[in-house]
Amino acid sequence: MTDPKPETEPDPDPELLELWAKVFGFARAGRTEELAAYVDAGIQANLTNDRGDTLVMLAAYHGHADTVTALLERGADPNRANDRGQTPLAGAVFKAEPEVVKALLAGGADPAAGQPSALETARLFGNDEMLTLLRP
Repeated sequence: MTDPKPETEPDPDPELLELWAKVFGFARAGRTEELAAYVDAGIQANLTNDRGDTLVMLAAYHGHADTVTALLERGADPNRANDRGQTPLAGAVFKAEPEVVKALLAGGADPAAGQPSALETARLFGNDEMLTLLRP
């Protein structure tokens, strides 16, 4: 007797994949108004890509503080780590983006979250400016 073939998930709708690609592009490019409009219309603020990167992670990593703030105001989780354990705050520290770091901290980001954490990242790169921002 053989086990029944496991059910597989259907392939996502190509139009939906195109929409997601557009939304992730808005996060990377800092197109805050367009991205906020899509989230307001129903796109999840914590939408993730195939690597677990959220919209906040992409906006933070690419230095878009206003976009980060808009997403956080719409319920995005500032501490959600990607598949590699990296948080948006650690990404912003790695990229030395002080305005993004400030926006994430104001939105509740935890400097000790993730692997490596934002604090560990700042120490690793000897970035005193980032360490100062991360410490209360």
